[in-house]
Amino acid sequence: MKKLLMVFTLLAALVACDVKVKKELKTATEAPVLESVAKEVKDTGHETFSYKEGDTTYVMQKYFMVFLKKGPVRSQDSVVLAQLQQNHMQHLEKLHLAGKISMAGPFDDDSDVSGIAVYNTPTFEEADSLAKADPMVKAGRLVIETHPFWAAKGSSLK
Repeated sequence: MKKLLMVFTLLAALVACDVKVKKELKTATEAPVLESVAKEVKDTGHETFSYKEGDTTYVMQKYFMVFLKKGPVRSQDSVVLAQLQQNHMQHLEKLHLAGKISMAGPFDDDSDVSGIAVYNTPTFEEADSLAKADPMVKAGRLVIETHPFWAAKGSSLK
């Protein structure tokens, strides 16, 4: 129940975000802009759809939310843990720079879910594979749980 509430809270936050595409599409060039955004996303192999709500058209893209959960191997000493953390951050940064991660961060509580990463990949398999390549996951300190979800292209947090 707690996990479901967290997913709905995250989705509600993303839906409530300021959508850059929404601002662009309110102009007289709505159709060409919409087609351009949809084509750009489709050309990358991402699954998309668009819909109109009132006078706003949204291009939705499938992303993959990865929950980083506490794993079974948590007995690393402080030196090993510090190196794992450094490698973990380098892994996430490399994926971010490659455009494979849109957002990532830790949770600020002591739950079993340590953090999330939102993967911007065309397939579940790619997101899941990249998440499993994380040094913390490989060491067993973290395990992952991957879920597909939809967000408006251009969404941002406020």
